[in-house]
Formats: sequence, structure tokens, C-alpha cells
Amino acid sequence: MKTQEMSVLIAPYLLPGRIPKDSVDYLEYPVEDQSEGLLANAYYFGHPEWAEEYLTYCHRSEEFRDRWQTAIGDWTGKIVVDIGCGPGNIFATLGGEPALLIGVDIAPGSLRFAKKQGYITVLADATDLPFVSGFADVVTLNATLHHCEDMEAILIEAARLVKPGGLLVTDHDPQLSCWDYKGLAKLLWNARLVIYKMMKHSFHKSDDQQAWALASEIHHQPGHGVTQEFFMDALKPLGFDVQVYPHNHVLGSEVFKGQTGKAEFKYRLGNLLSGRNPNAKGSALTLMCVAKKKPAATPELKQERAKVENVREGVVL
Repeated sequence: MKTQEMSVLIAPYLLPGRIPKDSVDYLEYPVEDQSEGLLANAYYFGHPEWAEEYLTYCHRSEEFRDRWQTAIGDWTGKIVVDIGCGPGNIFATLGGEPALLIGVDIAPGSLRFAKKQGYITVLADATDLPFVSGFADVVTLNATLHHCEDMEAILIEAARLVKPGGLLVTDHDPQLSCWDYKGLAKLLWNARLVIYKMMKHSFHKSDDQQAWALASEIHHQPGHGVTQEFFMDALKPLGFDVQVYPHNHVLGSEVFKGQTGKAEFKYRLGNLLSGRNPNAKGSALTLMCVAKKKPAATPELKQERAKVENVREGVVL
């Protein structure tokens, strides 16, 4: 699909005055004053070889497919916005026939792969998306939030796009209570790169690839991560029913029945050495959030939303 065709398809959903710059493979909204973290994401996920490896090996399991299909249901004929789409892993794994599939990312190389998967590809800042509010049936953020400096701003901006009755789904962001390593566990975490090199065990083929990958994962380190309260506090005032499911990446729809699955030994050891029960929900690697926007806004909800917006704008009430 040519960029002119993509422009026509998304034109009804663009904010007034937000006219994209046409590139060969995506519609571009240039991002000014990019941070080091944003540049790292653009470089790592824009690298053609690394992006292809990510598309091939990450988030492609049957468990991932089952979990996400259960969360989303049938998206045939629906408008879907995938924020932090990377090379297109979600759609490559789930398939289906959405009416409109928009992928947003900061990495040109990944957007080229996503376009081949069937996305309408948009390069833009996820804290300042060019779209109108309330037009999407489904908005997804898979392994996205922890790659961004301001996780709350990204989540709230994503929520803005969801129409009443629509869904916001996030997954594969590290749970703070699991990754808050203490004592010996933290020492082993800090030494892990040396240990991996000695064992010749790493997903990355080179030190350069590993360094850029780590630089892109801004909130994937001890003391960082998401919590149930993070999702509740950000989304409930905006009119969402919010459900949060801890899991260890190894289960599908079972996570919606309260199961977490068993983490790899190294993560269980990290929790044990940090004084935590590795079988506890708080020791699960990831939180998946499934939030449904309520059909209609009551006067009380409108007032609550106004308070949130005023706080974001720095207005003292």
C-alpha cells in the first residue's frame, strides 16, 4: 500500500492540522528533541537484522496468541491501533481481519516490517499522537510502556483513543514487585552480562546489539516497573473498568483464571534471594492489563476526568 493510500484511510481519524509527512513506508510526524531512550529505541528496533529477529522470535508463541485472543476477542471489522507496534508482532501472531490496523512506532526499520504485515504505519511520538479521541475499538501496547520515559503519559494518551465500549490491552511490561531485587539478587543482576558472556548464553548475537537493547529498556531494571495501582490510578478516572493479570509468559487464557505459571529458575532465584515467595502473584514477571471503556460518561465521571486533565496541565484545583 502506498503512503498516499494510507493517508486517505486514516484521514477521518486525524486531528485538524496534523498533516503527515509522506515517507516511502510510513506516514511521519517528526519527533523533536528526542531523548537518549527514544533514540536508543529508534536505533535498536530500526536495525533491519535486529528487527527481523524480534519479529521472528518474540511474542510469537501459542500461549501469547491464546492470551491475546482471549483478551481481545474477535476484532474482525474493528479499528485497531497498535502503539509501539515494532515490526508487527501482534498482528503477525493473531492474524484476523480488522477494518483498519494502525501501527505506531518510533523506529523506521520496524515500521517497514509492520507495513509488510498489513499495518498502516505511522511514525510519531506516543505521548502526542495525531489522532482524534475516541475512534478506536481496540488499542494495544505490547512490551511498550517500559521502553518509554513517561509510562503514565503513554498510557493516558493511548486511553484517549479508545471509543466507549472499546478495549485497551497492555502486556509484557515488568511488574515492579518482581523486579525489585535486593541484596545478593541485585548483585547477580548487575553481574548478569558477564555471566551470560561466560556461559555464551544470550538472545543477542553481539555486544553492540545487547547494549542497544538494554538502552531501549528504560524501565526494565530493579526498582522499575508497573503495578496494579499504576493501571487503576491512570485508567479508572478516565472511565475504564480495569482488570490486571500477573503472569510469567508461559500461559495463555489460564491467566484470566488467576494462574500465573512458573517462571524460569533464574527469576525464581532472584525472588527467593530478595526474600519473596517466587510463587506469589507479586513475584510474577509481567502484568497484563485489560481495560474496557464504559459506554457512557456520567456527570461524576466527567468531573473526575476534568480533574485528571487539570492535573496533567498543571492547574491547581
